[in-house]
Amino acid sequence: MATEREKSPRRGMCAAIVSMEGLAVALAAPVMISIGGVSAGLALPLGLGFFVACIVVAGLLRRPWAYWIGWALQVVAIGMGFLITIMFVVGVIFAVLWGMADILGRKIERERAAAFEAYDRIVAEEQAEQETEEEV
Repeated sequence: MATEREKSPRRGMCAAIVSMEGLAVALAAPVMISIGGVSAGLALPLGLGFFVACIVVAGLLRRPWAYWIGWALQVVAIGMGFLITIMFVVGVIFAVLWGMADILGRKIERERAAAFEAYDRIVAEEQAEQETEEEV
């Protein structure tokens, strides 16, 4: 089990966003077929492929480069708006959510690292004081 220091709020938030996005785009495939007039031969592989890519990226977010792939998926989702217009809206919404999860997650991780560093410094100072008291 991961310790408190090993948990990554950024990874968790981004994984949740990209997973939900994959599901939303997969569910948009039938809409592309019925309303958008996109052929099933294009819409189904595109929707399901995007879903699989999102799930894979969610699992790879332990690696720093996976966040760049996540950004690329946002571009692809917005680009699907050329097939059916509503995907421009859906893509932009998920891109904003992804961006906020990425940016806020980085901020939280920086602040947590600073807090743990301060805590470690305080504990080390207390231990040093106890050692000097024991020597006296």
